[in-house]
Amino acid sequence: MFHLQTLVNGVVLGALYACLAVGFSLVWGVLNVINMLHGSLIILGGYLTFFAWHSFGVNPIIALPGVALVLYIIGYLTQLLVINRVVNQPVLTTLTLTFGLDLILYNFMTVYYTATPVRVTLDLGVVDFGGVVMPIDRLLGMVLALVLTGILYLVMRSSRLGRAIVAVRMDRTAAKLMGIRVHRIYAITYGIGALMAGAAGAVFAMVYPVTTNLTGAFLGKAFVVCVIGGLGSVLGALVGGLVLGVIESFAGQFFGPQHALTVGFLLMLVLLVVKPTGLTGIKGFE
Repeated sequence: MFHLQTLVNGVVLGALYACLAVGFSLVWGVLNVINMLHGSLIILGGYLTFFAWHSFGVNPIIALPGVALVLYIIGYLTQLLVINRVVNQPVLTTLTLTFGLDLILYNFMTVYYTATPVRVTLDLGVVDFGGVVMPIDRLLGMVLALVLTGILYLVMRSSRLGRAIVAVRMDRTAAKLMGIRVHRIYAITYGIGALMAGAAGAVFAMVYPVTTNLTGAFLGKAFVVCVIGGLGSVLGALVGGLVLGVIESFAGQFFGPQHALTVGFLLMLVLLVVKPTGLTGIKGFE
């Protein structure tokens, strides 16, 4: 029963990791932009959710679509007006630009909200499945994370927009010759990445305290999930998130919670050597 509890904890955490990383993976895979702003966008989503709940009493589930829309608009305009100007430059250029934008947003949130951890407290109680105990708010967070990730998967697989994004990811020159407006797809993709970051932040605010001090940790998690699962795909983010969540859960039990993160990074390093494309990646599309 002890191992089953640890496994369930890992699956719940892994679903949250997948939702956290899928937007980062999409932007990196399609635009070849390492979005250093991603961690701060997650925290911004969490802060906006907390603000709606604490100031106006808006249920976080009701606030989530609005928060996601706000983050999409921010991401879309950021890409269209700023990042698109250097998107074809070397990776170091876009990395430096997004790092600068991250510093601006990070400092703005720290000044406005301070770095004090905040959380939406729902007090939903706990459930007991034959000895496996889980807070209901964490189960709700897992369900929301899986639903959001699943919706994005369906959009990428079944819609014209999703096919256009995949076409740009595979060959931007051929996509342009087929009439796809590549820079507009870039902006939409970055907007979707910001939307998923904001939604992940809203979900995290219902489960764990959020603070600007976590921006680097969330960004690091996104890196690890992308390497484990495979870059640029929703399925890769889901697989990578679940694998990382389960491994960290068991590592925390066997080696102590202070070493759980270390084990996750060691797994990332091993995969970089053994299978650089990740568990679901395909050679040539990393």
